[in-house]
Amino acid sequence: MKSLVGRQKAAILLISLGPELSSQIFKHLPDSEVEKLTLEIANIRKVSPEQRDQVFQEFYELALANDYISQGGIDYAKELLEKAYGEEKAAEIIDRLTANLQVRPFDFARKTDPGQLLNFIQYEHPQTIALIMAYLDTEQASAVLSALPAELQVDVARRLALMESTSPEILREVENILEHKLSTVVTQDYTQAGGVETLVAILNRVDRATEKTIIETLEVQDPELAEEIKKLLFVFEDIVQLDDRAVQLVLRQVDSHDLALALKGSGEEVMNKIKRNISKRAAQMLQEEIDYMGPVRLRDVEEAQQKIVAEIRRLEEQGQIIITRGGRDEIIL
Repeated sequence: MKSLVGRQKAAILLISLGPELSSQIFKHLPDSEVEKLTLEIANIRKVSPEQRDQVFQEFYELALANDYISQGGIDYAKELLEKAYGEEKAAEIIDRLTANLQVRPFDFARKTDPGQLLNFIQYEHPQTIALIMAYLDTEQASAVLSALPAELQVDVARRLALMESTSPEILREVENILEHKLSTVVTQDYTQAGGVETLVAILNRVDRATEKTIIETLEVQDPELAEEIKKLLFVFEDIVQLDDRAVQLVLRQVDSHDLALALKGSGEEVMNKIKRNISKRAAQMLQEEIDYMGPVRLRDVEEAQQKIVAEIRRLEEQGQIIITRGGRDEIIL
């Protein structure tokens, strides 16, 4: 088994799991990795029971260690593994895990409620807040960003977009301030986090007012950065850029009341795009509902638009539609 490299072990694991389970795993891997694993599987003629058992055991140990780390960090995982396997075996498992899986920093923060996390970090330096947000889940980070004061939102957003590699020493210092040690204790690699794409992923999930404040302020402070962000950011009005079949797919998932409310605050181009992709009777009923609403609060309109944008992004994440940004090809099914 020692002569096998990581991809060979992965191929043996997939073969042993069978086609049904393996196909589900493939769905979560990038195409390039699927191609490499497929080639590796094709080159394996036979898997012996000994190979299968050893790969399963190693996979189990890594999964168990990763679970322990997610619960309480490296030290907690090491303590439990030592009790189960002894010091030498525990050290071996931890070494394999950190070398192959690259445990992410700030795991404890990702398990914290956004409201509690906000209270925890809002008085930190904007650069520290940006660094922490770079490692949060995007929905969690968007909740934190939305709750920050407007002037701090822009400062944090700008620092997040311009963030590049962060040294292990800085990560360790920030984690020590937050009273927790995680994976950077055992790795000396520079960690890539933050950047424009990270900020865009967060802005795609914040409320419209927060998004608007940040973009408009950056247009004044850093026009080039603002333009780069806008090229990647999908907003409700961008629905006019979608392929008609994609629009129809989106509309099948959207509540009719939310659609009417969202269109209440949209322009004629968006309205025409929607009406072209529904029946004449449905378009008539939609217009009647919009007219019947009368005056509505801007916040309600923006929330409805955000729901539809979230549905578009969900369909994109599932691979049902593809949104190409930055003036390139339009969306395809």
